[in-house]
Amino acid sequence: MKRYCLKHDFKSFVKGTKFYVVAESEFIGVKEFVLRTQDLKRRLIIDEDELNKHFLRLYGEQLR
Repeated sequence: MKRYCLKHDFKSFVKGTKFYVVAESEFIGVKEFVLRTQDLKRRLIIDEDELNKHFLRLYGEQLR
């Protein structure tokens, strides 16, 4: 499962919040992602541009 960390405050989430990508979809060239917070309580639906601008992909040891 892909994991991301928020680079800076975005909407009602604070910098450093960790997310899981739970769904990806593409319709006529527009990608949308559904992310859930690490505790799975809150959901965020964003497009590919917002994902690239506001989030950092986490790999390996960065997950903690």
